[in-house]
Amino acid sequence: MCGRLRSSDAGKKAVIMGWVNKRRDHGSLLFIDLRDRSGVTQVVVNADRNAAIHEKAETLRNEYVIAAIGSVKLRDANTVNPNMPTGEVELVADDIRILNESKLPPFLPSDTALTNEETRLKYRYIDLRRDAMQFNIETRHNVAKAIRDYLSSQGFFEIETPFMTRSTPEGARDYLVPSRVQPGTFYALPQSPQMFKQILMISGFDRYFQIVRCFRDEDLRADRQPEFTQIDLEMSYPQAERVWEVVEGFLKAAFHAAGVEIEPSFPRMDYDEAIRLYGIDKPDLRLPAFTDVRDCFTAENLQELAINGNLPVIAIRTPKVGELSRKERDDIKPMFHSKGGARVYEDFKRIGNKYPDAAAAIAKKTGVEEGDLIVLVAGSAQAGPQTAMPAHRKVTPAELAIYASAGLLRLALAQKYADRHGIFKKTGDAAKDFRFLWVTNFPMFEWDEGEKQWMAAHHPFTSPHEQDMGLLEQGVESVNDPQSTLSAVRALAYDVVLNGTELGSGSIRIHRQDIQAKIFKALGMTDEEARKRFGFFLEALEYGTPPHGGIALGLDRIVMILTGAESLREVIPFPKTARAVDLMVDAPTPVDERQLRDLGISIRKPS
Repeated sequence: MCGRLRSSDAGKKAVIMGWVNKRRDHGSLLFIDLRDRSGVTQVVVNADRNAAIHEKAETLRNEYVIAAIGSVKLRDANTVNPNMPTGEVELVADDIRILNESKLPPFLPSDTALTNEETRLKYRYIDLRRDAMQFNIETRHNVAKAIRDYLSSQGFFEIETPFMTRSTPEGARDYLVPSRVQPGTFYALPQSPQMFKQILMISGFDRYFQIVRCFRDEDLRADRQPEFTQIDLEMSYPQAERVWEVVEGFLKAAFHAAGVEIEPSFPRMDYDEAIRLYGIDKPDLRLPAFTDVRDCFTAENLQELAINGNLPVIAIRTPKVGELSRKERDDIKPMFHSKGGARVYEDFKRIGNKYPDAAAAIAKKTGVEEGDLIVLVAGSAQAGPQTAMPAHRKVTPAELAIYASAGLLRLALAQKYADRHGIFKKTGDAAKDFRFLWVTNFPMFEWDEGEKQWMAAHHPFTSPHEQDMGLLEQGVESVNDPQSTLSAVRALAYDVVLNGTELGSGSIRIHRQDIQAKIFKALGMTDEEARKRFGFFLEALEYGTPPHGGIALGLDRIVMILTGAESLREVIPFPKTARAVDLMVDAPTPVDERQLRDLGISIRKPS
């Protein structure tokens, strides 16, 4: 291969094949950089040695596919290229064979300046020849292999589950597949193998995994694609901690395969604590946590500042930002998005001038250092009376508004000033600063104000805490009440988070049919509706289902982080655009009228 020749091969005969990366004409000497996925070797064609081969080599252009046959020779000391693994040798050609010619591509794999992304995706087969893309796809392969090897060593079976299944209400939209042989009926492409992997536990395959394609017809972002790959696993009889150990084990193997060493065990944090300290359920631990500094102010201070003294006053500390100009301070306000009555106090120096005792207390409590930026988020005193909440709620909606507003601003400030403090840099030590976290004990249900009903916070097959069964029993009697005790039911659910990105989500599952029926009832389903949608699964639960639990992690996201890529499209060989379009094959496209007729489908414009 083009990148494998070394000084120890000097004097040997060799044949190398690949693409012409570059051709340099020095009169009687032609130098051809020949490239394949392993690297580049310099090929030398000498007119004095073989005029016919030299003449043929003069016709070569970028991206021609050729074979070069010749002898490996050490380069002269003054021509050694220390930046190439093959830089000590060259291949002196005895023959050149043109295996295929190439049109001039719209861009070259050797270009240092990237063309626009749409062109790259349209000519993806050219883009994938670039070193960076070859590295990303090789890393993806190595990571997936390491995960497979680790899970196999732990007694897991890799088992495929169906791609054509029935539509399930998991929140996001299904891709539907019409059936020709069963007119008027549809399969759905799976958003996850959730019920199938649970049925595998019922079937006695107590350790299952799969690196599986899944599909969601939803709006795209940099970290989302309509088809994506997840590492899916399920175990029988585990405590949540056992699932975490397995995940930490295969992540250690995966990161090692990419040249990065991490150490389990990951720290753990309750959902409530994550909200109170970071304002988000996937906190980035590279940044300091919040500090509630309400007690640093007197009641008179709070009144003068128009701050609601019954709510938290959050101090956000962003390290090593340095002195901000007036304009930069003014730019903070547009970055702030209030989540219901929250307001921002961006000029801490002004607060310090007016309330020096409060500012000193805040500086001490937050551990502020020279050059750190302090911004306050608090509730407005003019917001009016807050909604009364039942005692079992740990964080009221009014408090949540403060925490959530501060959480968004905390991340926005860090991103805004990343070039100053270097926390998010893609190179150097900052790129290797991996902060993992398990977030646990999520709420079981979330109130949907639009639908006026409770929804599953994770999915409806997640087990509630044993201690919260009484709250569940009470709550199913008032499923249309936003004040229901359902708000306090905790799920045996957990997410693994890395540097503010959710890598995966899992839970201990419901293994009793009676509890599963209660969950469906809490979600507003009648017994008849639950049987219609999940009858096969409810029946399976009645045949000796063992306790079980599992998780699914996004392979694409893991590889994106490991390679320092900016989006999932950089680590997926054939991705879709932000409009869910494959520019290379031009999909999706209309289909022939006869195909629609055979399927019994007619097209009408959405109303």
